[in-house]
Amino acid sequence: MLFRRLNWNIVGWFRIVSTISYLIIALGFGAMIYNGFKGGNGFQPSHMLRLGLSFTGGTDIAVQFTQPTTADKVKVALAGLGMTEESVTTAGTDGKGFVIQTQTAYANDSAPVWNALNSVAPVDRAASQITAVGPSLGREYLARAIWALIIALSIQFLYIAFRFGWNYIFGLVTVIALVRDAAMMIGIYALADRRADDAFLAAVLTVIGYSVMDTIVILDRIRENTKLMAGAPYATIVNESIKQTMTRSFNTLATVVITLVALLALGGASLKNFAFALLVGICSGGYHSIFYSAPLVLGFRKRQLEAAAKRRHAGLAHDRTVTARSRSEAASLQSRSGVAREDIVAARRERRQKAKAARSVSPGPTPRYRKRRDAESAVAVEEPFVAGEEQIDPLDAQQAGLHDAALEQGHEEISLNFEDAQERHEGDAP
Repeated sequence: MLFRRLNWNIVGWFRIVSTISYLIIALGFGAMIYNGFKGGNGFQPSHMLRLGLSFTGGTDIAVQFTQPTTADKVKVALAGLGMTEESVTTAGTDGKGFVIQTQTAYANDSAPVWNALNSVAPVDRAASQITAVGPSLGREYLARAIWALIIALSIQFLYIAFRFGWNYIFGLVTVIALVRDAAMMIGIYALADRRADDAFLAAVLTVIGYSVMDTIVILDRIRENTKLMAGAPYATIVNESIKQTMTRSFNTLATVVITLVALLALGGASLKNFAFALLVGICSGGYHSIFYSAPLVLGFRKRQLEAAAKRRHAGLAHDRTVTARSRSEAASLQSRSGVAREDIVAARRERRQKAKAARSVSPGPTPRYRKRRDAESAVAVEEPFVAGEEQIDPLDAQQAGLHDAALEQGHEEISLNFEDAQERHEGDAP
């Protein structure tokens, strides 16, 4: 909870963090190039990084002396044999056991090795052995490992993009951070002049898995705060997300580092190399997850918004171009036809007015019909009303008995007595 209260502008440190990372990677690869030319036989790619016996093959010697001695005395005794890339590590705590590895083959002629070791102290031949090691992790294995790494990164990119709503930014940031972690591990290994063996490959894959886990936690908090802090600048959202998850990242990193330091200081020869590779990778992964990956999301987001703005401007420019082209075509047509543009506009306006007037003309009068009763069938029929035709007044028709049929159908006769109505009106008046 301490980091949440700090007023740190972590996204503002992005350039400094990137420069430090690039510097370490550049120094490491510079050391690899130097090692490639160091032999004096031109550039040798196989010498860029010290490879272990798993890659090159050689001899593995487990020697047990009858009395304690030191690794330095063993190295001095073996110096006259002309061994290449030899390493001497202590096995056990009594100072009598040692493990010697060299890329020179001695399995078929081991007498010089035992004679040199006997000059240091008597060798217990029954407890000692010499083993030939073949290049089990040769070029074919390395090529397959690289392809497996590429496939794993691709699947991680697709999965992370899917989990974050097909937003390619989060997947791309994760892959870039993982590649930088691996590059930094290789560079520091070259600077430290460490052997890269099968333990180193295992450490690289372990670091990739750990870094993904730590990076995803921060990116997921950014996605959550995008909704919770809607309306805030995206830089503020990213910065607050980093500070909110920094306590968790720091505690996880600290517990792992303490364990690896203990292995590096007290572990055996085989564990020390693995612990060193893990220590470098874990520290690099935590560094990139906190200070590099999350601010990189902000950089890609800004580029995404700028690209969208450019597309909008391009669309508006295209519309303006189309309008200008239409005007130029109209001017070209005018120049070819010799007719003024005003005359063309006036003719178009006249045509529109005529069409509007034609649509607004009111239809003719609605035809009128009247009913009459057929004398033979006594059925009322309708016939068109003809103007000027002789018409019969309704009262005259009633007196003439023409409405008897209506009375038979239940219609009552209407009688109007205006005299009675006038008398009632005068009686009610004050």
